[in-house]
Amino acid sequence: MPQDRIALITGANQGVGLQVAKELVAAGVSVYVGARDLARGEAAAAGIGEGATALQIDVTDLASIAAAADRIRAEHGRLDLLVSNAGISNTRSGTQTPEEMAASSTASTASLDEVRAIWDVNVFGVLAVYQAMLPLLRESSDARIVNVSSGVGSLASTADPSFPYRKMYGPGYAASKTAENAMTMAMMIELEDTDIKINLVSPGFTSTALNNFAGTESVEDGSREVVRVALLGPDGPSHTFTRWEASPIPW
Repeated sequence: MPQDRIALITGANQGVGLQVAKELVAAGVSVYVGARDLARGEAAAAGIGEGATALQIDVTDLASIAAAADRIRAEHGRLDLLVSNAGISNTRSGTQTPEEMAASSTASTASLDEVRAIWDVNVFGVLAVYQAMLPLLRESSDARIVNVSSGVGSLASTADPSFPYRKMYGPGYAASKTAENAMTMAMMIELEDTDIKINLVSPGFTSTALNNFAGTESVEDGSREVVRVALLGPDGPSHTFTRWEASPIPW
């Protein structure tokens, strides 16, 4: 694995994104710590140390995304690894559990404004960042995209009555992850005749702000598959949807 790889991780100032940034830097990757709030990104990068650089990027703001791409081009001329990790589960503050959130966000009760806001980050944000960063990825001799999704977005799993998270499926977070998976499929099809690899990963039910820290896995455990896939070499697989360790998730 070359030791001069350049990576961008969105939503990297906390949670899984921050842990992935720490581990990639430890593996010798130069990481742009993407953060909507630059001050938080700078604090995160300072905590990681040498090899981490804060980068302001709001995945819902096209001007912010374009500026981030311009900076990466000016400083390195290419991008080797894009980890689209930024995501939100709701727009509410409070201490609701995921189950309580799901109960108030069914197909008949969900706030359309909240659904749009979630999709703006989790679906359109992923596509917008991809479009802006693809020219930089094309300049790499070993480019990889890792989209951080969720197993709850699997339609095949959710259609199974025995799936433990079936009752939590709603038009907000879960459906946004289904849509993110669909966006990733579109990217996979576009890139299948190129050398750019693309993978979809679920961290599992990780304890982060995304679920008010109700998750059952540590950030370290939840980040393992993202890190493993992000560090795959040029001979590593593409077009996969996995959870730890390399376990396929049905679409």
